[in-house]
Amino acid sequence: MDVVLREVHDSDLPVFFRHMNDPEALRMAAFTPKDPADRDAFDAHWRLLRASSHVLRTILAEGDVVGSAAVYGEPGEREVTYWVDRAYWGRGVATAALRALIGEVPERPLYARAAADNAGSLRVLGKCGFRETARATGFAQARGEEIEEVVLRLPG
Repeated sequence: MDVVLREVHDSDLPVFFRHMNDPEALRMAAFTPKDPADRDAFDAHWRLLRASSHVLRTILAEGDVVGSAAVYGEPGEREVTYWVDRAYWGRGVATAALRALIGEVPERPLYARAAADNAGSLRVLGKCGFRETARATGFAQARGEEIEEVVLRLPG
């Protein structure tokens, strides 16, 4: 499958919003906005992101918008994040997108976080060279409870 990244376009945002309101994807991601269905909050969040120095990308698979990927945070503490439409899970899209993203951002180290039970995301991060450095607990909005989170690092 041909997976590429490009700049985020205004027309991508409704697709991202739809992806972020998939109940199964929300549960898997766990650490989500308080109310993912709040479109005004979603739009305000993306306005702030797009005005920042974050590296924001749209993931395309065979030319279709299937997710987003980003690098954000302060130098020395920057993290990666990604979201892929559930219809594309298990097809190598997240791995290809994350490899492309970290190829664009030469800064190291980079960090990532994932719910400890999110085996798919942990597998993607491992394939891209991230290694577990710590575990923590945090409140997962999508699950309404504290859960274990894995902190990973991509060394330089």
